[in-house]
Amino acid sequence: MTISRGSSQSPKYQRLAADLRRRIAAGEWRGDAPLPVETELEQQYGVARNTVRLAVDVLVNEGRLVRLQGKGTYLKDHPVLDHRVFGPDLLPGPPPGRAAGHCLTAPTGVYEAEAAEGGRRLTVDFEMLIVRARVDVAERLGLRPGEAVVVRRQLRLLDREPYSIEESHYRAGLAAGTPLMEPDQVPGGDESVLEALGRTEIGAVDHLVSRMPGPEEAAWFQGGPGAPLLVQTRVSYDARGPVRVIETRYSADRCRLVYGLGELAGRPTVLPVPSPVPGPSRPVDDAPVAPSRAGQGHLERFS
Repeated sequence: MTISRGSSQSPKYQRLAADLRRRIAAGEWRGDAPLPVETELEQQYGVARNTVRLAVDVLVNEGRLVRLQGKGTYLKDHPVLDHRVFGPDLLPGPPPGRAAGHCLTAPTGVYEAEAAEGGRRLTVDFEMLIVRARVDVAERLGLRPGEAVVVRRQLRLLDREPYSIEESHYRAGLAAGTPLMEPDQVPGGDESVLEALGRTEIGAVDHLVSRMPGPEEAAWFQGGPGAPLLVQTRVSYDARGPVRVIETRYSADRCRLVYGLGELAGRPTVLPVPSPVPGPSRPVDDAPVAPSRAGQGHLERFS
């Protein structure tokens, strides 16, 4: 198929990347089989090798493909895991003395159950730090910038693949002399310590943003250079004011956050994971796509 050369037309490599995206979304390739080699794609699309290389680079940068030295180019398959961020079913079996759905932050047990539902294994590396509060954390906790805060950090991995970084920020005065200062996870979760202190969380506000990872984050998540982070910042409150700031960072290609609101009466809060959004299935001039003669989907010849 010949595509007219319009002045507003996308470069050939971008249109080729869009068609490869479409074929990936259609399930033409599996994660355990390599994509066609560059010479085969050259022949399929009638383009130069550099055009193929640039198109594949686009999908590598998006985190869709990965090049393995000496083996070929494969789909970078990150199974998406649903995380129930907040809802009536967050704690289907609450501990004694705690009302169902009362917990406003997900205990470790919730993550473990979600991983088990997906047939995966969750492991956690834990750290406790005392640092100077960032400006945004200080404002949310009602502190002066630079005041000391206690940070309890959890590095979560699914099947040894980085999944999320969670950091709970506490006023130093609140944490002092409590198990929140211990360098290990607290049995029953931090929520049990807060309840014992009379600081039971009764409300929370979430802020959700998407941003690109910094160098250290990119190195830890091991994502593609084009894979953003999904950052959830939760400020929890009791009757006296803010209790803690919880910032959780997820690789956006590995996690879907699920919110259940209102009375759901046992209705499921998890929906099927959608297929990746494909690129345009037609070129920008909307010319029809010629069917493949080799049973390899709809291919275009880019001239």
